[in-house]
Amino acid sequence: MSEPFGSPPPPPPAPPSGAYGVPIGGYPAPAGGYMVPYVEPPASRATGAIALVLSLIAAVVVPIVGAVFGYQIGVLVPVTAIDVSVESTFQDDLALLAPARMQVLWAEVTFWVGTAIGITALVIGIIATAKRRGRGLGITAIILAAVGPAFFFLAVFATFGVGAAVGSL
Repeated sequence: MSEPFGSPPPPPPAPPSGAYGVPIGGYPAPAGGYMVPYVEPPASRATGAIALVLSLIAAVVVPIVGAVFGYQIGVLVPVTAIDVSVESTFQDDLALLAPARMQVLWAEVTFWVGTAIGITALVIGIIATAKRRGRGLGITAIILAAVGPAFFFLAVFATFGVGAAVGSL
């Protein structure tokens, strides 16, 4: 007769050698199933921030310091300009700056320091923009570093004129 009730069913037949083993009771787990794609963490914006700070120094602070020296030069130069004869040479024109030679030297040093800082800001801003490490900050730094020399000359010449007007009174 048949087997008694409650006895276990016979085991499944063994797969032939070299066959793909499938788990009993259903389909195998899909190989390489869905996974959340890896998202890189956002790059640090420090490069762009450094470029922006340097460009602000080059485009704002350096022209202010240069403007102070431009004003001082303007105050000192008209005193000498009155003593120069009408017929002058280029050397005589440079001799006008003799009373303000220290201020002229410091204005020139300020210009070259601002130039070095501005070029550094420009290069770091380009790197930040290209590598997407503070792209907006880098673009702003590039623009400020490019217009910084214009700010410097505008500030120095404007305050030189104001100083010359005050010095000739």
